[in-house]
Amino acid sequence: MTLTATDILIIGAYFVITILIGLYFTKMASRNIDSYFLGGKRMPWYILSVSNASGMFDVSGTMWLVSILFVYGLKGIWFPWLWPFFNQIFMMIFLSVWLRRSNVITGAEWISTRFGNTTGARLSHLIVVVFALVSVLGFLGYAFVGIGKFAQIFLPWDISANNYALILMIFTGLYVVSGGFISVVATDVIQYILMTIASIAIGIIAIQAVSPEMISAVTPEGWDSAFFGSKLDLNWTGILDSAQDRINQDGYTLFGAFVMMMLFKGFFISAAGPIPSHDMQRILSNKTPKNAALMSGLNSVVVLIPRFMMVAGLVVLALVFFSDELSARGDQVDFELILPYALANFIPPGLKGLVIAGLFAAFMSTISSFINVAPAYLINDIYKKYINPNASDKKYVRLSYLASVLVLSMGIGLGYIIETVDSITQWIVTALWAGYSAPNMLKWYWWRFNGYGFFWGMLAGLLTALIIPFILPGMVPIYHFPFIFIASLLASVIASLVSKPEDDHVLMKFYKQVRPWGFWNPVYEKVKAGDAGFIKNTHFKRDMFNVAVGIIWQLFLIALPVYLVIQDYFSLPVIIGVIILCSVILKKNWYDKLEEN
Repeated sequence: MTLTATDILIIGAYFVITILIGLYFTKMASRNIDSYFLGGKRMPWYILSVSNASGMFDVSGTMWLVSILFVYGLKGIWFPWLWPFFNQIFMMIFLSVWLRRSNVITGAEWISTRFGNTTGARLSHLIVVVFALVSVLGFLGYAFVGIGKFAQIFLPWDISANNYALILMIFTGLYVVSGGFISVVATDVIQYILMTIASIAIGIIAIQAVSPEMISAVTPEGWDSAFFGSKLDLNWTGILDSAQDRINQDGYTLFGAFVMMMLFKGFFISAAGPIPSHDMQRILSNKTPKNAALMSGLNSVVVLIPRFMMVAGLVVLALVFFSDELSARGDQVDFELILPYALANFIPPGLKGLVIAGLFAAFMSTISSFINVAPAYLINDIYKKYINPNASDKKYVRLSYLASVLVLSMGIGLGYIIETVDSITQWIVTALWAGYSAPNMLKWYWWRFNGYGFFWGMLAGLLTALIIPFILPGMVPIYHFPFIFIASLLASVIASLVSKPEDDHVLMKFYKQVRPWGFWNPVYEKVKAGDAGFIKNTHFKRDMFNVAVGIIWQLFLIALPVYLVIQDYFSLPVIIGVIILCSVILKKNWYDKLEEN
């Protein structure tokens, strides 16, 4: 693809700025590991929220969302529940507050807060480190595949997709390793501004170039409706046969069951709290628990509206102007390439450079967060805890540089063996997270759950996730979740009940510090006996009501830019009305009561 001199200048300027930012913050980040990995917990919550949103605005995920909305139409707005996106609502309402109260650096270090320093706690600590590293490597591989495909279309040199990804990941590693978490956040803010401008511009272009009648002419009946019954009832046959082949291959024709399974899976994964990755890192980086909750709440607004405006804009442009070419390709269509093809053909010079710089920025934001968070587990949770607890801050930071390089190298290696974005997406959101959810849910809500239960639950979940595809070949991956979850849950409960509970002082300290609701009454009675002024958390019903309202609020935030771009002005007032109603409820029943938490 040909880029103008203006496009190339904009892209080049962005890369230069990111390197300069990394070098500028090197001294500040190198003070100690708290500064290197958490920025000294001094950054404003709204800046951390924008940074977190930028990290979620990745190229690979956006390519996947474009392909989903193209094929499934407006029913594609339900697909973010696969991750699930609404885990941000659980964190906004109560989990970010609980997590931030722990006052630790990593999710693995949090284990000591919950389970103490017993053998079971140490085993749990180690398996969280392993899980964190595996999940980070999975996300790095996922980003590697997406950016390689994207760069090969847009950049002018005759280089393979994998080699483009290699160059870009090494470049990103330079500013992350030198500037640590502070440089990650600073560049994230710039990246988010670029992506928001690009997203709004693409949405406006699509609205001006495409009419609702043009969309109806190239899509099957029901494409423009988000409503569904037990079956998908979307038939591309004769319009774009490869799209129908994609639906058949995905196995989501029983759409009602699919959405219910996403909700079931998403509830337990969300109730377990964030996985030990960049999301958790930003929660722990906040000054206060209240700030952590506000950060998670703002995420849904700042990431969803601009991102889905870009997604919807690219989809309708591709549908109207690119369908004939896609149809001519027969069964050789790679729907993950719709995003770069649409940008290459429908975005004018100048703006194209800004959009490409923004998407490269989104890629770099995603992997920079993972490159920064993974070494925290290696240095803080392995080296400092077990090998050399008395090393100098300077030595810990130097080893963090080395660990960052190691993690980046392993992520690149994984990227070379992954074939598609969808394949790694399915593995992350089903197998990997299913093995995580049961023990991490129990750790919050059940006092009798102990370190042995956590270790064996995690291990059983991960092993079942590896075995289940061979036992049930051909099954859609999301339907593996109940089997993995139940195996993990049984192992967690049995291992806890056949071993001793954690020491009273550990449980009482955790309960007083974090103050969760759930099955904690025996611990509450002991805390109350020693501290008559202690007030029990009785907000379960209120929190669950707010979670339900928040999920509806978030779903309509996704729908808003999509319906705007397809110009369904009949539905827009209803969508806006629901968003306002949910916002008022959350203002009165969540925001106004944050101080009480």
